[in-house]
Amino acid sequence: MTTSLDDELRIVCWNLETNGLPKKGGADRRPVALTVLAGLRPHIVLRQELTGAHENGARTLYEEASHLGLVPFMTPPTSDWPHPAGVLFDPGVFETVAYYEHAGTVWPLMCNPVLRLRGTDRPIPVSVASVHFSTADPLRRAGEARRLIVLAEQQAALFGGDFNSYPCRDPFPLPEWDTIADAGHRERRSSIDHDGRRVADTGPDDLLTRQGLFTELGQYAAVELDQPRALTPTASLWRADQGAPQRIDRMYATSNVAAALTRLDVIDTDEVRAASDHALLLATFSLTGLRKALTLAV
Repeated sequence: MTTSLDDELRIVCWNLETNGLPKKGGADRRPVALTVLAGLRPHIVLRQELTGAHENGARTLYEEASHLGLVPFMTPPTSDWPHPAGVLFDPGVFETVAYYEHAGTVWPLMCNPVLRLRGTDRPIPVSVASVHFSTADPLRRAGEARRLIVLAEQQAALFGGDFNSYPCRDPFPLPEWDTIADAGHRERRSSIDHDGRRVADTGPDDLLTRQGLFTELGQYAAVELDQPRALTPTASLWRADQGAPQRIDRMYATSNVAAALTRLDVIDTDEVRAASDHALLLATFSLTGLRKALTLAV
């Protein structure tokens, strides 16, 4: 179990491709992934693609939680999308207030525990969620983003995941669609605008950050904290036929929670690349600042 003797609170967000399970006779990637995660000593982990973790009494889910000293939540798989999302948290730092599963008809939309920071007078619960947006359809992703807006109704929220879409304010170029060999990828990640041009799907990010609903932590770290590497692309780290890597994995928070952020790292080490086609996000918060944000005013 991790304990926070310093003033840091660490939150990891990672799409571990098919939960690190062996593919086509390859090696089991889970041991490498667990070593990476344990080395970061996270207080919260937002996980995507917990493939197979529900089987055999959710044995692999509890193995991961035990290895990290965390308590797990996980959405159920569906016949169309057998890759659940999950949230794991440190019970020495947080306690559970409630748990919600917001499931779409096909995609599990989010795993959503509500947590309370221990040792805080008049605490404000924080709604935490791990999400994995549709791989297939910009219209569906727009609907998933709209459903996430319910978290903005809470006094404090933080969520992250694989949005399978692009940030709308980054200074880096979006995909050049005529250079991408994977035709299916072009259709899934873009749409045709009113002028007949193919444009990248930036709709979810625009919707979630419009009018200050949420703060996107990569942009916040880059602009407010002068950390340009927070905008490092995250996926795909393996495939070359889908264009250059893009920042499709992101984290968002209400402004009070975002104000406590001190650093956002995009970790794409050799070990991370060996485990997954997605880079790992590590958001570090000031525990003092977070306690202040999550305390009701007198």
